[in-house]
Amino acid sequence: MNEAPVGVFDSGVGGLSVLREIRQLLPTESLLYVADSGFVPYGEKPPELICQRSRAIAEFLLAQGAKALVLACNTATAAAVADLRAHFPVPIIGMEPAVKPATLATRSGVVGVLATTGTLRSARFAALLDRFAGSVKVVTQPCPGLVECVERGELSGPQVNALLARYTQPLLEAGCDTLILGCTHYPFLRPALRQLLPSHVHLVDTGAAVARQLRARLAELDALAQGPAQPTRLWSSGDATALERVLPLLWEGNATAESLSV
Repeated sequence: MNEAPVGVFDSGVGGLSVLREIRQLLPTESLLYVADSGFVPYGEKPPELICQRSRAIAEFLLAQGAKALVLACNTATAAAVADLRAHFPVPIIGMEPAVKPATLATRSGVVGVLATTGTLRSARFAALLDRFAGSVKVVTQPCPGLVECVERGELSGPQVNALLARYTQPLLEAGCDTLILGCTHYPFLRPALRQLLPSHVHLVDTGAAVARQLRARLAELDALAQGPAQPTRLWSSGDATALERVLPLLWEGNATAESLSV
């Protein structure tokens, strides 16, 4: 079981930001990745559909021999992680916006959240605020359009900059000095955000924390791989050639994408 792969999935290419963190922390692990690009973005979809898609992709990855699953998507975690844990016996790692580290990092007492509508509306996110926000003011901002930009490989330029300026302006006006990137697509927009935001604004995401949690769970089960890792395999439920076109921007090394019909 130790040398079995880890399965990771997201609504599209955003989860590659988490996959990069996993590969950096756990270089001996073989990795499988599914981009559910035929249904991107999850953030505007009904929770029932996201749960259905998540279960179907989980079954596919387990059929490929995955020893653990990572939901590299805040929206999918909110909608489906409890269902997946109830149905499948392997470790299942979800993710959620970095409310706790952001509230510890802020000096102004105001934290901004950039996320999808689905994440911000979820009961899981509301519970995060109740648990960790305390006296910190948390200002949320849904960001329609950003996921689609990243899916196209559009990480900078007039359209991206205009959207980022529109979404960050109310957060800056509210006094936030810490900004949570609450969608796995958004870390790919860090360079554009850094050019746009004042230097004192701190950006926070949870990709590295998810990788550490995966390592901890595998260690508990004595299931860490010794390596060497097999080449990463990637599938897309949408246009696999479109995924291959953006891979050079989002993923280091040579990789090809296979079509997935689930």
